[in-house]
Amino acid sequence: MKKMILIEGMSCHHCIGRVERALNEIDGVTVESISVDEKSAVITLHKEIDENVIRDTIDDAGYDVIEIREI
Repeated sequence: MKKMILIEGMSCHHCIGRVERALNEIDGVTVESISVDEKSAVITLHKEIDENVIRDTIDDAGYDVIEIREI
């Protein structure tokens, strides 16, 4: 299952790295792409993961999740 995460606060490639590292720490998540311009990340879930885990992980990295939607 693929999901798009809209993220507020990313402004540079350093931000992309922080978000990517944080998401890759979640077991069962593969990061497909992250865009500063679109303020989004696309991930593939290989198992069921509570959206709050994704939100908390990104929050802990210093960014705000605006929305998570299935694509």
